[in-house]
Amino acid sequence: MTNFWHDLIRAARWHRRLLAGLCAAAAVYFGLASFSPPAAASTAVLAAARDLPGGVTPSADDLRVLRLPPATVPSGVLRPDTDLSDRILATAVRAGEPLTDARFLTPPAIPPGLVAYPLRLDDPDIAALLRPGDHVDLYAASATADPSAARLATAVRVLALPAPSRSSGGALVVLATSPSTAARLAQSTTNSRITVALTRDTS
Repeated sequence: MTNFWHDLIRAARWHRRLLAGLCAAAAVYFGLASFSPPAAASTAVLAAARDLPGGVTPSADDLRVLRLPPATVPSGVLRPDTDLSDRILATAVRAGEPLTDARFLTPPAIPPGLVAYPLRLDDPDIAALLRPGDHVDLYAASATADPSAARLATAVRVLALPAPSRSSGGALVVLATSPSTAARLAQSTTNSRITVALTRDTS
């Protein structure tokens, strides 16, 4: 045992500079660590991964998790585990924008038995006359030489008017329609120009 301690002390003397350097480095590291501020608190929120138009239901690829300081988290912000499968964007959002409940048409806004149908009108000036809650008749004007227009639906309620998108023409209007009316609209938009006429409030 005596020889062991003797050899250990002699080895320490040989490497005293190395040991002194290691001790100094450790002292500096732990000294700095004691004065380092704690990691800043953050809150995980749901945000748009890219620019999104109004009238659509965001998919998983459209979303990302964003961490914000608690003091900057908007009211009504959606958490990463929020189910958006039954929600429709009422307005366009920019990439990186935190998503709040005010950005969406919630299920109670859509009457039972109806669906929210996003319809793009060719003339944005017509859409500018509309307000959420208005009722409109929908007409399909033929793109051929036939000047007649067919009425597709009556007293359809306007749910939302998303902000105009720079990347597309016309204006988007979100309507509360029956599934059958939505199917007629989808078919008619392929070869007709859809226009609307304001009607008396039926509520």
